[in-house]
Parts: sequence; C-alpha cells; structure tokens
Amino acid sequence: MTQALQGHLALQHLGVIRAEGDDAAIFLQGQLTNDVQLLPVGQARLAAFLSAKGRMQASFIVIKRSAGEFWLITSRDVLAATLKRLSMFVLRAKVKMSDATDAVKLIGLAGDAVPAEARELAPWQTAQLGDASIVRLFAASGESRALLAAPTDSALPDAVAHSPLLDAAAWQLSLVQAGVPLITQPVVDAFVPQMVNFESVEGVSFKKGCYPGQEVVARSQFRGTLKRRMYRVASPAQPTVGQEVFVASDAEQPVGTVVQTAATASGFEALVSMQIAAATDALHLGSSTGPALQVLALPYALKDDI
Repeated sequence: MTQALQGHLALQHLGVIRAEGDDAAIFLQGQLTNDVQLLPVGQARLAAFLSAKGRMQASFIVIKRSAGEFWLITSRDVLAATLKRLSMFVLRAKVKMSDATDAVKLIGLAGDAVPAEARELAPWQTAQLGDASIVRLFAASGESRALLAAPTDSALPDAVAHSPLLDAAAWQLSLVQAGVPLITQPVVDAFVPQMVNFESVEGVSFKKGCYPGQEVVARSQFRGTLKRRMYRVASPAQPTVGQEVFVASDAEQPVGTVVQTAATASGFEALVSMQIAAATDALHLGSSTGPALQVLALPYALKDDI
C-alpha cells in the first residue's frame, strides 16, 4: 500500500531544458502554447510544444528564472528530441538552448512539505524561497502539492529538508489524481492539447500570437469540433501508456488511449484520452473484452469548446 501523500521526493523522471539570452522570451513565445513573454520573473506557466499539425511533442512547466533565463521542466524521455527540435528554430535569435538537467534539482512536495508561502497559491503560481522556485500544483487526495526547482548545489527550505521522504508510487498516483498529463515518449504526436484537457488546466492561451499548430488548436476550441477529452479511470489490471481502450460493443475500433498510469492500494488508475461519446459506455482495456474500466472524477471542471 502506498503511504500518505506527505513529504518530498527527487523527481528523477524529469529533466530541464534551459533557454537563455536576450531573445529567450520572444523565442519561447513563438514556440509554446502559453503566453510566456509577459510572465513575471520568478513565476511559472504550464505549456506544450506542438508539431505543425497541432500534436503535442512535449509538455512543460516553464519557470522564468530571470529576464533572460527560462527553465522548461519536461519528461526526461522526450527531452533530447524536444531540445533538438526547438534548437532548429532558433536561427538568428539571441537565445541558447541547452540540457540543464544536471544543474537543476527537481523535487516533488506534498502535504506539510509544501512551504507555507506556497500552500495558498493557485496552481502554477510560484513562491521564491532563496534560490528555489516553488510551483504550486493541482492538489491530490486533498493534499497540497508543489514542485521545487533550484540549482543543484543550493540548500533546501526548512519545510522540505525536515519532511519525510515520499514514496515514489504515492507521487505517481498523485499525478494521475490531479489530472494534469505529462507527455512521455509513447504518446508523442498523439494528442491535440484539448484531447488531454490542457486548456482546462491553464496550459493554453487563446489570446497570444502564433506558434506551431496554433490553427489546429484554435479550430478545435472555437468551432465545436472537439470530440475527445481526457478522463480518469480505475482499472483492475495494469495499463501501459499508449495502450488502447475499447467499448464492449466494438471490437475493431479503439475509442481511447492511455496517457498516464499509477498503482493504487487495490489496483490501478490511469488518465485516458478518449471519445466523449464513449465515456458513458462500458469501457475495456486493451480489447473489447479486456479488463473493465470505471470512470472517476477529475479535480477540475472541463472548459467548454465554443
């Protein structure tokens, strides 16, 4: 059984892309789904990097560390390919893109390990404690959650240093329960942002300027063409990221794809991007006769398309 959601944990599955230079803000503004150009120093945003067809290549927590330096926190298994692709678009811009994973420590915080300065913040708002950026995350299991990002050699805030070590399985489950997807290699190029509720968790700005895939994202939002959303489900069998989901009445055509998974005390939970019309049907993992899935509540309301 996983322990209570209390304590801190080094997040080895994440890495950091650093963007630095006079044009860093302008460059990222033209590449990501969210508005980072007007982001105050010390604050954070959720954002994604898309293909020209509007499909997610990576998701990030973006922290503005200074006027000319941003940290893009992403899954390690997509970092190298994402860094290479972003670097292709730099051209003459005064910005240097690099892998800063070894220079930055990333720590998940839950419960009393979240410093008091961050507990009352809205998701993605950030408290600065010394060299550490404490980004408030969506809550899970009724507990506060945050991400600490700081230079590797910096000291931890007291609330973190004196907290217990958090079980990795408990943190993984909190990610699913919070309903904010992390794009990993098996699902690269699989989803338009709205298919994983990215606009409902403040990961997309519809007021900013152009970026790759923007027309697809806008069309999905404003023409009422959105047919897929992300749901949280319970499963008696272990799902795998990228695995297909079916309804009992159709053995041929899958209705969804597993985005993220975690173990629970009695089974498994997952985030599944699937057809809205199928959400009330009998859902099965892997095939139309596979393990039955039960739809669970998300901790936020879905924003309607227009």
